[in-house]
Amino acid sequence: MRADAGDRLWIHSSRQGMPARGGQILAVHGGDGRPPYRVRFDDGHETIYVPGPDCLILPRQHDGTHDHG
Repeated sequence: MRADAGDRLWIHSSRQGMPARGGQILAVHGGDGRPPYRVRFDDGHETIYVPGPDCLILPRQHDGTHDHG
């Protein structure tokens, strides 16, 4: 699995009745885009996360502008 800061992840629930959840990858701590990732979930919770097989990485949509920060 590979990701970049700004990508989103989506975690499918493996338990019935539990909702899926999503978040934004804030930082990549592994080499070459590999986990662990610092993630801010949509509920505002931030954590270091290592994705499992129930996780999908959604690449950030680039709009042609450059980040200067």
